[in-house]
Amino acid sequence: MKKFWAEFKEFAVRGNVIDMAVGVVIGGAFSKIVTAVVNMVMSVVGLFTSAIDLSTLALTLYREGAAEPYFSLPYGAFLQSVLEFLILALSVFCVLKILNSFHRKKEEEKAEAETAAKAEPSKEEALLMEIRDLLKENAAKGA
Repeated sequence: MKKFWAEFKEFAVRGNVIDMAVGVVIGGAFSKIVTAVVNMVMSVVGLFTSAIDLSTLALTLYREGAAEPYFSLPYGAFLQSVLEFLILALSVFCVLKILNSFHRKKEEEKAEAETAAKAEPSKEEALLMEIRDLLKENAAKGA
C-alpha cells in the first residue's frame, strides 16, 4: 500500500499534472470571459435581426387542423452553439497569437545574444589564432 501512495504522490506532484490543473482553472475563468463576449455579440446580432433569439428557432410542422405540432426540429440551438464555438475559437486564436508574439520576441532576443556571443572569439580562441598566425609567418619566412 505504501508503494501505491508513493507512486500516486510522484504522479500528483509531477510538473505535467500541475500544469494541467492550472490550465483547467484558467480555462474555466476564460470560459466565463468568452461567455460574456458571446452575449455581447449576440446582443449586437439581435439589433440587426430585430432581437430574434437564435436558440428558439425551430422548424415546426403541424398536421392539418391540429393545435399541437406534429414535428419540431430545433435548429436554433445548433446555430447558437456554432456561433459560440466560432467566437470561442477566434478568442483562443487571438490570445495564442498574442502569447506567441511575446514568445517570438524572447526567442529573437536570445538568438541575437547568441549571435553576438559567437561573433567574439573566446580568449582561448584568440590565443590559438595568434599562435596559428605566428606559425604561418614563420613558415612563410622559412620557405
